[in-house]
Amino acid sequence: MYFLLLSALVIRPAGGVETKDVKPVKNIILLIPDGASLATVSIARWLQWYNHPDMPELNIDPYLCGTVRTHSSNAPIGDSAPTTSCYMTGYPSRTGYVSTYPVSDPLNDIYPTDSTRAYRPITTVLEAGKLLHKKAAGLVFTCEFPHATPADCSAHSYNRSKYEWIAPQMAHNDLSVVIGGGASLLPEESEAYLKANGYSVYKNNLQGMKTDSNEKMWALYGDRDMDYDLDRNPAEQPSLEEMTRIAIEKLSKNENGFFLMVEGSKIDWAAHANDPVAMATDFLAFDRACGVALAFAAQNKETAVVIVPDHGNSGVSLGIGRCSGYDKLTKDQLFHALSQFKLTATGFANQLNTQPASEVQNIFRQYAGFELTETELKALYNNKGYKNSPIPENERSSEGVETSLYSSGSLSDFLALLIASKMCIGFTTRGHTGEEVFLAAYHPEGTLPIGMHSNIELNAYLCALFGFNRDLLDELTGQHFAPHTEVFKGYTYETLPAVNEKSFPSLVVKGKKNQLTIHPFTNIVTCVAKKETNQIRLHSVIVYVDKNNTFYLPAELEEYLK
Repeated sequence: MYFLLLSALVIRPAGGVETKDVKPVKNIILLIPDGASLATVSIARWLQWYNHPDMPELNIDPYLCGTVRTHSSNAPIGDSAPTTSCYMTGYPSRTGYVSTYPVSDPLNDIYPTDSTRAYRPITTVLEAGKLLHKKAAGLVFTCEFPHATPADCSAHSYNRSKYEWIAPQMAHNDLSVVIGGGASLLPEESEAYLKANGYSVYKNNLQGMKTDSNEKMWALYGDRDMDYDLDRNPAEQPSLEEMTRIAIEKLSKNENGFFLMVEGSKIDWAAHANDPVAMATDFLAFDRACGVALAFAAQNKETAVVIVPDHGNSGVSLGIGRCSGYDKLTKDQLFHALSQFKLTATGFANQLNTQPASEVQNIFRQYAGFELTETELKALYNNKGYKNSPIPENERSSEGVETSLYSSGSLSDFLALLIASKMCIGFTTRGHTGEEVFLAAYHPEGTLPIGMHSNIELNAYLCALFGFNRDLLDELTGQHFAPHTEVFKGYTYETLPAVNEKSFPSLVVKGKKNQLTIHPFTNIVTCVAKKETNQIRLHSVIVYVDKNNTFYLPAELEEYLK
């Protein structure tokens, strides 16, 4: 009754491997370098080789096997929300949608969509692993935890910015391990739920995380995002490599296996900022995390590893027209300046805004290996984001400032322009781009996704790794995200409005003897039977969509009314 019919979407075999021939594995580790265009990878590889002549290859290099065409449902260029949704659900989705079926756009949809399914949550591979095989699930990232990519694995929303909807879903989806940013974003109720259900919860407590022996843990750093790897204080925040290692150690204790998603989140943020230093160094930090995952998989023999960006960003290029004869420059001329930076643009901004203007040249000598010219110093002093400028803010202007260095934005925006001016690295945009991205993979028996894929086709491969056909995701969606109007057809039910700005509408359903009170974005339902009140703990979360005033919930809830 609640089974979801497949849309007209056609799934072809995953590249050079028929999905029916893919050998199932116990564990999947999916690593996503958010926004990493192929040129970002090239620049990072060159930087590593320049700094370490004995390290010409990245950890991912031996495993490169194809490319992925990444897009949203109605546009060839997507943001992180719909593009990672494709990997996790096997369906295209729209800009801003987190593992949620898109609204139809018939004139522009790249694949046919079913208008009757708009806004419906779609079961993810991570959720399927938990539901079908009782696998552990983990997320590691450097952005705040309700951000698009981690949310795509474990939450559902048509608006990626609705952290108040997404955060409690992630807490109530019973993920075994979560490590990343966003200490200020964990709701009080969600933290209480985690602790009541046996989780260790750490906020900005590196030592606590390192010494924790619990298999279930949340560890969050920074109020929102974590620092770029180059700016990171290792005494306060762990590296992505360390977070990945700890997550694998905990998850691998589950006898049923695990699904782990690791995101190099801020490669994308650096690309938006056009900061080549942050892009390259955060990608190298991500590659070190890939090294941890690949080493574990090679030793474990029951683990598949898939490494793939969700989309490109910034139109970055190694070589730019303003550098005369750039195609003949030596490796020293191309990479020496890049190799000298010990802070990102954001790190420089923090230094400059916390030290007096008299220290400007010392800061640049120490962290970049050069001093500012008179022209560059003038541009800095006239930037409105520079708190310690000797020029009063109301007197700062672009007049007389070198055009290529003038920024009306933040201090870090100016510093990104300054950093890029020292190198022959170019950018076409501060936004996402639509080129294909790289694909790398390891499989213990060699059944790899070779060739070019679309992002929805890659989902078929991930499903096959866990031993099921992607159609089963539809079946699970029908079972766990059925509209309340269908599940409770024939019963009396009422939607109660939110009692305040921080609460959500609730659903009250009356049977002949029992009554259910359903609160969205959790996995807890209150049941009153024979004047006794009990809580039902579900294996999936309940999602409310205000656009159609619908609660999406497990079909099995009807049984509690009989």
